[in-house]
Amino acid sequence: MRALVLGAGVIGTATAWYLAARGHDVTVVDRREGPGLETSFANGGQISAGHAEPWANAEAPAKLLKWIWRDDAPLLFRLRPDPRQWAWGARFLLECLPSRTRRNIGELVKLALYSRESLRELRAETGIRYDELARGILHYYTERRGFEQAVRAAAVMRAYGLERDVKTVDEAVAIEPALAAARDRLVGATYVAGDESGDAYLFTSRLAKLAEGRGVAFAGNREVVRIAHAGGRVEAVVVRTAEGAEERLAADAYVLALGSFSPLVARDLGLALPVYPAKGYSATVAVADPARAPRTSLTDDEAKIVISRLGERLRIAGTAELSGYSAALNPVRCEALVRRMRELFPGAADYDRPAYWAGLRPSTPSNLPLVGPTRYANLFLNTGHGTLGWTLACGSGRAVADIISGHKPGVDFAFTG
Repeated sequence: MRALVLGAGVIGTATAWYLAARGHDVTVVDRREGPGLETSFANGGQISAGHAEPWANAEAPAKLLKWIWRDDAPLLFRLRPDPRQWAWGARFLLECLPSRTRRNIGELVKLALYSRESLRELRAETGIRYDELARGILHYYTERRGFEQAVRAAAVMRAYGLERDVKTVDEAVAIEPALAAARDRLVGATYVAGDESGDAYLFTSRLAKLAEGRGVAFAGNREVVRIAHAGGRVEAVVVRTAEGAEERLAADAYVLALGSFSPLVARDLGLALPVYPAKGYSATVAVADPARAPRTSLTDDEAKIVISRLGERLRIAGTAELSGYSAALNPVRCEALVRRMRELFPGAADYDRPAYWAGLRPSTPSNLPLVGPTRYANLFLNTGHGTLGWTLACGSGRAVADIISGHKPGVDFAFTG
């Protein structure tokens, strides 16, 4: 079967890898010149099943109101004259109901555990390296209420097979000694020993090279213009090259993995995908003092940031800004990342020379990605992964490849269709 994957981020590239592994003839198109140059480029670096707690929960509406006037707020909702944003916001509030939050946690945990195991199998098969560390992920808390909420969420996750253990402050510092400088600010922690970290861009670009060895073709500098369809099937995808020429690409099966841009393409098909961009920021700094720099990947609950050790670099990433499709840097939000790190890990890194970046996370109101078939017989979705794209990439890519191949996926998940 000829398969055309739209999008060469970590999601699209992983999908292409698994499709090729099942014997299909695969082409991947992307508007950038190479794989992994958009949202996958400088994200937080976590493969975090333990982070499968949706933004939409009972505490979220009050936090949004508290943060609404703060330019450096962890979650910033800038209202725009955009009906899609308002509709997304209304659905987000619905997903804050406790029953929905519990259901969404369960679905995310199932897919995240499957994806984490799929990544391990892929790594063992290929020997791929990407500054990976398998030291677990430690979530630390500086507010009592946030910690108590995490203890409740951990109990739900354990019911779905994820060992997210509650830790005392002393236990947290024993796991990550670099937290000793902030010991008096901590109230508790949770720890997922099986979680990992690594550079998503290195993984994506190197997996693309391995996929090319299996016959996958990557066609860069091609922007999707429209999808031609008739009789309940996609007939072709029209792309525009860097020179302005249009090309018509035909296949037997198509995978929409364009991240935040997926709904813009899908609307011409009459598909209203509940995906909206949530701009996330990161700062990458060089390690200055290895003894003070964390080696275990961390999540700072109050600031809503993650910290990952990538070789001799530290990646500090987080915050979410729902303000449309601009990836422009907001200096206030950039500086908040480094300021928080400087407070908690003084002297650990060269904080005076950060490399800032912003990317558009494709977010759904529930945090559940859209994975599976559509009403078009040969069009499949793999989009809407939000903050968990790196975490869920191998699992959702593998599942889509199975569905296209006529096989039952190896995970029980709320697939589309």
